[in-house]
Amino acid sequence: QVQLVESGGGLVQAGGSLRLSCEFSGPMFSRYAMAWFRQASGKEREFVAAITWNALSTSYEDSVKGRFTISRDNAKNTMTLQMNSLKPEDTGVYYCAADPTYLRPVTEYEYRHWGQGTQVTVSS
Repeated sequence: QVQLVESGGGLVQAGGSLRLSCEFSGPMFSRYAMAWFRQASGKEREFVAAITWNALSTSYEDSVKGRFTISRDNAKNTMTLQMNSLKPEDTGVYYCAADPTYLRPVTEYEYRHWGQGTQVTVSS
């Protein structure tokens, strides 16, 4: 049984940084593609970033390119999202997602497992 637990959210001023973590519980973390999605109040959930099982390939939503960095540590069963130069429009609930694929999906329908989310609020 796969469980995902996010942490690291909080309140930060525009221009600041946060580091989100996702702890994966279950077998064979190294066989899973991992991703971050976010959902702002009143909006649909959207893709933020994804990383392949071996960390050799990543993908980012255009608005976060150059500001966010996704990474993973297969020895520690964790994935992180380093968020720099945060903007008020980055505010939302950030979700960790996982799927047992060697690809790097960017749509939420391709991910089988989800965490409960962590709130990120960026004040102007």
